[in-house]
Amino acid sequence: MANHKSSIKRTRQTIVRTERNRAEKSRMKTLRKKVLVAIAAGDKATAAKASSEFSSAVDKAAKRSVIHSNKAANLKSKTAKAIAAIA
Repeated sequence: MANHKSSIKRTRQTIVRTERNRAEKSRMKTLRKKVLVAIAAGDKATAAKASSEFSSAVDKAAKRSVIHSNKAANLKSKTAKAIAAIA
């Protein structure tokens, strides 16, 4: 257990940040699942709308350093490619 006042504060801050990051990652995963379900159903309009929300969430997560910017680009690219493949 931390003894110094500053280390106690840092521990508290870490817990808060971890929870915030976990919530943001979870939201991102949920939005991605919505996109994948729409793609599997072959509904291009719904997939495009869900993809827009997903891309926004991914960009925000990358901006806040929850995920790396390259990972954000890869995720967005994969979903865009899958939507384009819908006949």
